[in-house]
Amino acid sequence: MAYQTYSTGPQQAPAEQGRAVARIRAGFGLRGPRRERHVLGPEELGALSFPVGDDGVLIGEDRDQRPAVLGLFRPSAYDVVLVGGIWTAQVIALRAAATGARVAVETARPQYWSLLAQAAGGGQPCLTVHQIGRLGAQGASVSAPVLVVRDLGPRPPRSRLSATPWQSTLTVLPFLGPNATRVLNAADLVGVQRVAPQEAELIGRVLSFGGQDVAALPTLGEDMTLWSTRIRRQYVRMAPGNAEHQLLGPARRVD
Repeated sequence: MAYQTYSTGPQQAPAEQGRAVARIRAGFGLRGPRRERHVLGPEELGALSFPVGDDGVLIGEDRDQRPAVLGLFRPSAYDVVLVGGIWTAQVIALRAAATGARVAVETARPQYWSLLAQAAGGGQPCLTVHQIGRLGAQGASVSAPVLVVRDLGPRPPRSRLSATPWQSTLTVLPFLGPNATRVLNAADLVGVQRVAPQEAELIGRVLSFGGQDVAALPTLGEDMTLWSTRIRRQYVRMAPGNAEHQLLGPARRVD
């Protein structure tokens, strides 16, 4: 591409113009090291593989020991329900904060979250704890996504927060309550840990699980979760890191 220059001052001699061009070109940056180009032939492309298929929060590994990633933050509101223990919800909250998101916890048992709030973010207020009904608008944006955790028991009231882009909600149900069908039907994603056989039957009817998945739910290990949308299901094993293990202890289903 050619650039046309315009002069508003006296004309320069050719030698002076050459020196000026050299000085201008130098301003475009330093020349990098000269190395051979990295080129793959068509027969070598099949050897390339990437273990993570999407960006998001790492929630464990699948049955093939590949990373399982949950894309929590999107340009539209996203509702997740976890029928399980607070331990799994806390690990997800920590890992969401590690990606740079803010986490706001609305809970009926703040004693379970206060230590986590102090430890998260190295002293920065990236995880805050709020009493029931005291959680205000969070101002989520593409540069400041928010995860709202609702830990309100088996009968969570309807949220007062408006659905906004880049704000996701994680509702924790320790077990199924009378309004479980409504909560499950409204979710974009449901995670199910070990539940009683009667609960497994209800979840199977609402989420259209097959008989094999319904039978497996009462037998899941402490660290296993079945994550499900309307069209896809995946078993995930969550292994805590060293810092998570020191803070939260080993994986457990029952609080």
